[in-house]
Amino acid sequence: MSTITAADINKLRQATGAGMLDCRKALTESQGDFEAAIDWLRKQGQKVAAKRSDREAKEGVVLAKTTSDNKAGIVLCISCETDFVSKNADFVAFAQSIADAAVAHNVKSVDELNNVSINGAKVADLINDKLAAIGEKIEVSKFERVEAPYVSSYIHGANRMGVLVGLTAIADEAGKDVAMQIAAMNPLGVDETSIPADVIAREKEIAIELVKAEGKPAEMAEKIALGKLNKFFKDNTLLAQPFVKDSNKSVADYLKGINADLKVTEFKRVALG
Repeated sequence: MSTITAADINKLRQATGAGMLDCRKALTESQGDFEAAIDWLRKQGQKVAAKRSDREAKEGVVLAKTTSDNKAGIVLCISCETDFVSKNADFVAFAQSIADAAVAHNVKSVDELNNVSINGAKVADLINDKLAAIGEKIEVSKFERVEAPYVSSYIHGANRMGVLVGLTAIADEAGKDVAMQIAAMNPLGVDETSIPADVIAREKEIAIELVKAEGKPAEMAEKIALGKLNKFFKDNTLLAQPFVKDSNKSVADYLKGINADLKVTEFKRVALG
């Protein structure tokens, strides 16, 4: 068996981020074969991942990025267990490299992303290596994508929330404003038509029961409930919400003021937790 030198151990450590003792053991187990040692460490990482599968990863880094032509965008969360890791510059850079790869390879799902290669290594393997080095559960926990004539992205806070907004025309400032609105107000949909029918039915049923509990006549319950439902739409649909920068107008009014034909096609909001 070849002699394992300190330089060999350090080389493996630099390549994988694993600890010195783990690297020494990996090289010993693989009889000095560098590639086999990397595979050995990955297998150890998979074992750690299995042990940590029930651990909650509530911290992490959220990133939102668009293609250079702003025709598509992705927002994802690379989660971990502690804010000590999520605030680490190396971890943020690691998450950034994955987001960049997602955009560069036109990724449409987490499964696709995990199979993308960065410098010859699959994202899934890189995550596994990072897990082994850090000792926390790490994964691509959330992934969303938007395609539209123009997509705007926005990151809120220290990478704790990301938003994508699809628009029918180029509108950089409006896109950012609407994305900030979504971050702040967390609407359920673009307008009434984008709210699921079961959600509307539930809200209407609750409203009717509340009206009845107030002692109002049954014949009035339906009409009053519709009024409450309209209030629900105003509070929870993007276009009907008061615009955060000017509460005297709705988001729909704001967009019309910029361009009568400017519409929001869809949006995605990803936050930690």
